[in-house]
Amino acid sequence: MRRWLLVLCILITTGIAVLHMYAILPHHGTTNLERAITIVFGGLFAWISIGFWEAMAGLLSLVRRSDRFAITRALNKEVALRERAVRTAILVPICNEDVARVFAGLRVTYESLEKTGQLEQFDFYVLSDTQNPDAWVDEEIAWAELCESVEGFNRVFYRRRRVNLKRKSGNIADFCRRWGSSYKYMIVFDADSVMAGSSLVALVTMMEQRPKVGIIQTCPMAVNRETLIGRVGQFANHLYGPIFTAGLHFLQLGDSHYWGHNAIIRVAPFIKHCALPKLSGRPPFGGDILSHDFVEAALMRRAGWEIWLAYDLDGSYEEMPPTLLNELKRDRRWCQGNLQHLRMLFGKGIFPAHRALFLHGIMAYGSALLWVLFLGLSTALAITESFRLPDYFPADRVLFPTWPVWHLQWALTLLITTAVILFLPKVSSVAIVIAKQRRARDFGGVMRLLASFVAEVLFATLFSPIRMFFHSKFVLMTLLGRQTSWGSQQRGDRETGWSEALRLHGPGTVVALVWAAVLFVYNRSFFWWNIPVFTPLGLSIPLSVWSSRATIGRALRRRGLFLIPEEVAPAPELLDLGNILRKNEESTVGLPSAWQNGFSRAVVDPRINALHLDLLRHKRKVSEGVARRRQGLGDKALRDGPESLSAAEKRELLYDPAVMRDLHKKVWEITDPRLAGIWGLP
Repeated sequence: MRRWLLVLCILITTGIAVLHMYAILPHHGTTNLERAITIVFGGLFAWISIGFWEAMAGLLSLVRRSDRFAITRALNKEVALRERAVRTAILVPICNEDVARVFAGLRVTYESLEKTGQLEQFDFYVLSDTQNPDAWVDEEIAWAELCESVEGFNRVFYRRRRVNLKRKSGNIADFCRRWGSSYKYMIVFDADSVMAGSSLVALVTMMEQRPKVGIIQTCPMAVNRETLIGRVGQFANHLYGPIFTAGLHFLQLGDSHYWGHNAIIRVAPFIKHCALPKLSGRPPFGGDILSHDFVEAALMRRAGWEIWLAYDLDGSYEEMPPTLLNELKRDRRWCQGNLQHLRMLFGKGIFPAHRALFLHGIMAYGSALLWVLFLGLSTALAITESFRLPDYFPADRVLFPTWPVWHLQWALTLLITTAVILFLPKVSSVAIVIAKQRRARDFGGVMRLLASFVAEVLFATLFSPIRMFFHSKFVLMTLLGRQTSWGSQQRGDRETGWSEALRLHGPGTVVALVWAAVLFVYNRSFFWWNIPVFTPLGLSIPLSVWSSRATIGRALRRRGLFLIPEEVAPAPELLDLGNILRKNEESTVGLPSAWQNGFSRAVVDPRINALHLDLLRHKRKVSEGVARRRQGLGDKALRDGPESLSAAEKRELLYDPAVMRDLHKKVWEITDPRLAGIWGLP
C-alpha cells in the first residue's frame, strides 16, 4: 500500500508539472522539439519527485517517534550471545589502502567490542587483494603489531590473495569457501569502516531474534574529513541523512538495500543463494558483476530472506572522498556497475522492490544524461525561436491567429514548484533538528546550524552542474563500451593540484564558455535563465581546487560552520581512532628513508623478514628458469638498491622465500658505505 501510494504521488505531481511545461512553451507542445522537451522534463521531474516523497515519508516516521516495523525493536529483549555460542566474523576486504588507517580502525572496533564482554563470539579477517609490494609488507607488519598489542593472534587473521578474482565480491566469496561454515554471521566492513562494539552486538542480537532476516544494513555516518568539500558532504550526511533513510525504511520494510559494508549477513543462505554469475559478453556490460551489493540483496530476497535497514542504529561510521576529483573517480566506477544492472532488471524471480532498486541505481547516473539532454533541447528551442518567423495561421480556414506566447507567471510557478520539491526535504530536516534543542546543539547551536545549512545549499547548487556534466559523460562512455579500472579509493585529505584540475575539468570549462557565448549572442533572455548552470561549470577548475583545501575546512570548523555531532561530542571510538593515528605518525619519525617502504624493511629487518617468510606458509616449486630470473633480480637489488626494481619485480621476489632469505643475509654483509646507506643500514 505504501509503495502504490508513492507511485500515485509521483504520477500526480509529475502530471501537473508536465501540464505546466506544456502551457509555458511558446507553441504549447505542438512541435516535435517541444514534445521532446516535455517528455524529458517529465522523466526528470518524476526522478526528483521520488526523493521528495521518500523524504516526506521519512518526515512522517520521525515525527511519529514510533515505528512498529523498525528492526531495532527486537532489541527490547536481551539475548545472551555467549550462551548461544553465536559465531560472527568481521570481514575487512582491502586493496592498496592506507594501511595505518585500516588497522587503526580495526583496532578501535576490536577494543570497543572487547568492552561489551562479547569479544569471544567474534573473529576478525583482513582480506587483502593488495598488489603494491610495499603496501603488502606494511599490511603484514600492521597485522602483527595489532595482534601483539591486543593479544589477538587467535582472533585477528590476515590473508592476502595471490589472484584477485572478482575484486571485493570475490574476496568475500573466497572467505566463505574457506571459513564460512565456521560462522553463523559475517559483518562486512570497508577499509574506512569503524563500528561501536555495542552496535555489532546489537546487529547479532537482531539477527538472532529475527530468524527470517538475511541481511541488516546500518546507515553509516560520514566522519573525519577536513577538506572543505568533505566537511560539507559529511554535514549534509548527518543533517539530511536521517530523514531520507527513515523514508527508505518506511517504503522498503523487508525489501531493503544492501550497500556492501557496515552490514550483517547470515552466512549459510548467502553462500547458498548469492553466488554471482559472470555475465555473458564483454565489459562494461558483460563480465564480472561490479556493483555486487544490490545484486546480492536481490538474490537473498529472491530466496525468501528479508533485508532490513536499521536506520536508527547508532555507532556505524565511514569516511567520504576528500576531494571532488576523488568523488568523481569513485562515481565513474559506480556508474559502470549500476548501468550493468540493466542486465538484471528483468531477472527471473527478482522481487519488484529490488527491480525498483536496480532502476533507482541506474537513474542515479542516467538522470544526469537526461539533464544534459533537457538543456540541449531547450537551448536548441531558444536558438530556433530566435530565427523563426512567426506563423500566425498554421492551419487553413481559421478565424483567429495563433500567437506564440511565453507565460512568465506559469514559468515562475513551475520554477517555484521545482524548488519546493528539491529543497523542502532539506528544510524539513533542519526543522526536525531545531525542534529538538539538544540535537541543534550537536550542530553547534541554532544560528550556526542555519548558517551552515544556507552555505550547504549554495555549495550544492554550485557543484550540481559539475557533477551533472561528469555523470553524463560517464554514462555515455559506458554506453559506448568504454571500461573503467576498479582501483582503490583515495581516503586521505590529499589536496587537488591546479594542473590535475585543469586536465580533468578543462573540457567542461570549454563547453560552458561556448554554450554561454552562443546563448548570449542568439537568445539573451535564455542566457540569463541558465547562468546558474554554466557559471559553476565554467568555474569548475578553481572550485575543485579550493574545495579540496583542508586549511579552508579547518578554518570554517573553528568558526563553527559545518559541525557534526561527532565533532561536538565525539564518540569514544572516534577519539581512540584519532589518538592511534597520531601515535602512528609519531612512530615513523626518525626512521631511515629506505625503511619508509615495506619491501626494504622485509629485506633488512630480521623480525619483518621472518614474519614475511612465515606468512608465505610454504615454498612453491618453480622452474629452473624462474629460479634463475629471481636470483638475478635479487642480485640487481643488492647491487643497485631496492628502487632499481619495478613493483612487479619486487612482488616476484616477495613470493620467493629462498631468495628473500638469501637477500636478507647478503644485505647485512654489505661493506660499501654508499650501498649500506641506500638500504638504510646502520
